[in-house]
Amino acid sequence: MTLTSVLLPEFDKEMASTRATLERIPEDKLGWKPHEKSMALGRLAGHLAELVWFGKAVIEQDSLDFAPPGGTRPMQPTVATSREQVLGIFDKNVAEAHAALAAASDEHLSQPWALLSGGKTFISDTRINMLRRMVMNHIIHHRAQLGVYLRLNDVAVPSIYGPSADEGARPSAA
Repeated sequence: MTLTSVLLPEFDKEMASTRATLERIPEDKLGWKPHEKSMALGRLAGHLAELVWFGKAVIEQDSLDFAPPGGTRPMQPTVATSREQVLGIFDKNVAEAHAALAAASDEHLSQPWALLSGGKTFISDTRINMLRRMVMNHIIHHRAQLGVYLRLNDVAVPSIYGPSADEGARPSAA
């Protein structure tokens, strides 16, 4: 059994659940945020769409500096301007990350990878651990956050790991 044979089915399921959540973003609420310290809904949706790209970067690059020194333009955050726009970015990134992961060997996934900021290491680990931590777990975290945003805006929350309060039957209390 290879690392990719274990991770790809999980990746596909999590990306399908994330897409189902992104499909529900209310276009008239993209500037909404639950608190002044929170990301706006459009930025959060954009962040989910862009996070998938890190999967490809972890596999195809040895490191990534999201604020490179020397005047190079830092990475620009994605802000959703429409549901169609964010889903297009997400779908492209999912396809590219899936293809990169499917082609990766166990040996390659066991090699180190680093995320930098301004030339300084922010976090470093093996590629497989970075995929789990900074891609999969990070997406799951922000998808749940988006689910709260949907709930607070009276938008039906999709079923993820079982029925939501909006979809399917709730288990009865015993």
